[in-house]
Amino acid sequence: MIEEGSKSSKSMVEKRQLFMEMRAQNFDVIRLSTYRTACKLRFVQKRCNLHLVDVWNMIEAFRDNGLSTLDHNAEINVSRLETILSSIFYQLNKRLPTTHQINVDQSIGLLLNFMVATYDSEGHGKLTVFAMKAMLATMSGGKILDKLRYIFSQIADSNGVMVFAKFDQFLREVLKLPTAVFEGPSFGYNEHSVRTCFPQQKKILLNTFLDVLMADPPPQCLVWLPLMHRLANVENVFHPVECSYCRSESMMGFRYRCQQCHGYQLCQSCFWRGHASGPHSNQHQMKEHSSWKSPAKKLSHAISKSLGCMPIGEPPHPVFPEAAERPQDLAHTTTLESPSRLDEEHRLIARYAARLAAEASNSTQCPPADLSFNFDANKQQRQLIAELENKNREILQEIQRLRLEHEQASQPTPEKAQQNPTLLAELRLLRHRKDELERRMSALQESRRELMVQLEGLMRLLKDEEQKQGAQTGSSPHSSPSHSASCTMPMPIRSTSAGSTPTHTPQDCLAGVGDDVLDAFSQGVPRNLRNDLLVAADSITNTMSSLVKELHSVDDGLEEEECNMRNGREKAESE
Repeated sequence: MIEEGSKSSKSMVEKRQLFMEMRAQNFDVIRLSTYRTACKLRFVQKRCNLHLVDVWNMIEAFRDNGLSTLDHNAEINVSRLETILSSIFYQLNKRLPTTHQINVDQSIGLLLNFMVATYDSEGHGKLTVFAMKAMLATMSGGKILDKLRYIFSQIADSNGVMVFAKFDQFLREVLKLPTAVFEGPSFGYNEHSVRTCFPQQKKILLNTFLDVLMADPPPQCLVWLPLMHRLANVENVFHPVECSYCRSESMMGFRYRCQQCHGYQLCQSCFWRGHASGPHSNQHQMKEHSSWKSPAKKLSHAISKSLGCMPIGEPPHPVFPEAAERPQDLAHTTTLESPSRLDEEHRLIARYAARLAAEASNSTQCPPADLSFNFDANKQQRQLIAELENKNREILQEIQRLRLEHEQASQPTPEKAQQNPTLLAELRLLRHRKDELERRMSALQESRRELMVQLEGLMRLLKDEEQKQGAQTGSSPHSSPSHSASCTMPMPIRSTSAGSTPTHTPQDCLAGVGDDVLDAFSQGVPRNLRNDLLVAADSITNTMSSLVKELHSVDDGLEEEECNMRNGREKAESE
């Protein structure tokens, strides 16, 4: 008995936890009921992590749990509701990065207790399917346009016309949310709620439904719904403007500008609490701003608008076809977690193909030619569906295969690496040989650079010697064609200062120079020195070329050995 009492008391604490946290936020100081209701429901949405679940993911969860085929008035117990919420939040954690994972158990507990307190106040332990869909679709994340389209698909008939009785049922369920956060006197349900939205009894299609609910202002009973979405969009908006009351140098969220007091602006905290200063009064009309535009942007915007470069009035939503559509209940994404889910998709495709065939066979209003045309079109559609189904199955199999290969490749394989020690030893030897060749190439490049510097110095010494001999014999140094071309040989590394007088003989510069250069200066009179220098440079170049070829052969050997090891490893894995 004591244990049961402790469990019941713990359950009561969990049920009250969300409401206690909401009261701690002190939302009741907000003087306007619309902002107060939107702030409270936004807090519940974020505290239960529903803002992370897009409305399309929510619709997919409805389909996965078999809710799309149940009647709206069917009832589900709390245990099944907990199972549905578990699938929603566990799927959410799979989509989130590991650094942003949520506490699934806490989210399930908070949301389950809130839904039970909202829709099962009498304690029957059951909720209707429509109430759960309306609540979760309304409180999920995503665009309000997508939510309203899904809601219309649930309250419209097969011809795409809204059923007023179902819309009344939707209002009855969705207006329990403001009541749950203690705002029932302002936004509670009454029998006139439908007429406040659609005052005239007429045929309501999708575009008309969206026009009414997304108007500015929307119907009074649902005015908090678009405001809740605007709150989500401006939570991180920055305004570099000083508040005229609290004197804060910047604002976050909404910004409010008085239409009567010039330059008077309030942050959302001061406006929500009714603060005013100076000649400003709470009775003045205020304009709500959800973004900041600099004076330059405002001027360009006004000029563009005056010149007709931009549309003055944009529609609040795109125009959708008037034909009945229910895309929200169809599968729009594909996952690999459940084979039963794939079977369900195949059954849905087969059922749709059978329905197309039945519609073609039962059509008696068309002439025979049209009937044949419809039959051929339906046959092509069935063939296309079958081809898409096969292609989908192949793609899923390929994705599964690639996923397995990725998982196997990501695992450490020390055992596989030790299967062929001979190849590993050869690879180590080749890598060692490659390192030696690279070091040898570096040494040769350094030797070549030093040799070119020395050759440049020798060329200048030779030129100075020829000039001296020419001066003695009275001839110009430019008269010798064999040596004039030698000055055009590029020496790109270093050069001595122009006009310097050498204090050593050419033989002193030959230390460390190759045999070809020594032969060029071994005679008393220099022979064709340009050719000898070119021969010496060519010999170095040829040596480096052979070294590069050898290095490339080592690289090819390394690649071939690595390929052999990889093929051997794959063959061992397949066996």
